[in-house]
Amino acid sequence: MSIRRSIVVAPVACIAAALALAPAAGAVDYPPPATPKGSNVKPKGPFRTLKVCKGKKSCFPRIQDAVNEARAGDTIKVAHGTYREGVKIMGLKKRYIKLIGDPRAPGKVILEGKGTKAANGVIINGAVNVTVNGFQAQHYSANGFFAVNTAGYTFTNLKAFRVGVYGVYAFNSVGGQITNSEAAWNSDSGFYIGQTPPQVKPVRTLVRNITSYGNVLGWSGTNMRYVTITGSKFYNNGTGVVPNALSSEKYAPPEDNVITGNDIFWNNFNYYAGAPFKVRPPAADSTAYPVGVGVLLFGSRTTRIENNRIYGNFLAGAGMIQQFLLNKVPEAKDLVGNSITGNDFGLGGTDLNGRDLVYDGNGTDNCIGGNTGVLVTVPADASTMPACPFTGPNAFSADVQNELIGWAVDTTHEAFLIRHDHAPQAGLTPLEHYTGGVK
Repeated sequence: MSIRRSIVVAPVACIAAALALAPAAGAVDYPPPATPKGSNVKPKGPFRTLKVCKGKKSCFPRIQDAVNEARAGDTIKVAHGTYREGVKIMGLKKRYIKLIGDPRAPGKVILEGKGTKAANGVIINGAVNVTVNGFQAQHYSANGFFAVNTAGYTFTNLKAFRVGVYGVYAFNSVGGQITNSEAAWNSDSGFYIGQTPPQVKPVRTLVRNITSYGNVLGWSGTNMRYVTITGSKFYNNGTGVVPNALSSEKYAPPEDNVITGNDIFWNNFNYYAGAPFKVRPPAADSTAYPVGVGVLLFGSRTTRIENNRIYGNFLAGAGMIQQFLLNKVPEAKDLVGNSITGNDFGLGGTDLNGRDLVYDGNGTDNCIGGNTGVLVTVPADASTMPACPFTGPNAFSADVQNELIGWAVDTTHEAFLIRHDHAPQAGLTPLEHYTGGVK
C-alpha cells in the first residue's frame, strides 16, 4: 500500500532562496558559442587513412598528432591501448574527419585523463560532420566527449566514466547522433545536449540505445531542442531524464523534444550520502533535482514523454513543474504544449513508483493521458491533469507546486521517498547508497 505524506512548506519566495544555495547541474568554462565560419561543403578527397598505435614507426604515437596531420574527410584509426591525452578536432579544415577506435570493444581504446591537464577526452569545436566511434574516456576534469559550435556530429559506441562534468555532451550545435553508448559515475549528467539554436527548418538530433547510470542526472537537457531520445536505459541515477530551462545558457526554454520508448527506472541514487565523485556547486536559477525522480520537465515547451516504461522511482515516475526560478527570462518559465501519454508505470504492479504522475498545473495546452499502471498522483485527484488532447490554460495549484519544491529542499534527500520492492533485473543491482568499488 502506498503511504502519502503530508508536509508543510514555506512560501515560494523562501523556498527559492533556499534553492539558490543547493548544488545543481551547471556548465563550467567552455569555448564561447559561435557559428562555424567559412566553407562547410563535403570535401572531395582523395582521402587518407592515418593510423595511431604504440611502438611502431608506421603509426602516429599520439592521436592528436594524427588529427593535426589529417585533412578534411580523412579517417584516423586508433589501435588498442591507453592514450593519456586530450584530443582536439578544431575548425572547418577538420570537417568530416572520422576518428575510429574499436566500435565492438570501446573499452580497449582508452582515453585517460589522469596525469594530463586535458579537460576533455575528445572535443570537437567548429568542425562539422565529425564522427567519433569506439572509445572509452575516463578521469577527465570536464567531459568525456564534447561537441560544440558544430553540426552533424556522430558520437557512437562510446563509454564515458568518472569525468568531472558530463560524459557525452553536445552544446550550441545543430543536428547529430548519439548512439550505442554508455556513461556512468559522472559528477553531473551521463549525457547532455544543451543550448540548441532555434531553427526555421529544424534538424533533429537522434539519441538511441544509450545507457546511463550512477550519475547525478542520467540525462540533462538545458534549453535543448529537436531531440528524440529512444530505446535507451536510465537507471540508478539521482534523477533520470531532465529537460530544463536555465538563463545561464542561451535559447531558453527546451522545446520540441521527444522522449519515447525508453526504460526509466530505479533513479534513487542519493549521491549526497556518498559517491565516487564530488558534488558540484550550484548554478544560477537552478535547483538540485530531487533524488528519486524518473523524468521531469522543469520548464519546457512542446515536449512529449510517451510510450516509456517508468518504474521503481521512489519519489515520482514522471512530472512537470514551472521553472519558477527563471527570473532573467520570465517568458520561458511556463510549461506550454507538453504531454505525458502512453507510458507504462510500475512494471505491471511489480515495481512501483513512489508516485506515478506529478504536475503543478502551470502553463497552457499541457495534457496527460492514456498511461497505464497509474496508482498515485500529485495532486491526488489529478485535477491539474487534463486528458489529451487539450488546449487552453491549465489549472495551476500553488499547493502542489510548493509540495514539489519541498521535495527539492529536503536536506536528507530521502524524507519523501516511498520505497517499494524492486522486480529483479538480470545483471543489475538497485542503487540508493554508494558503497565503493568504482575507481
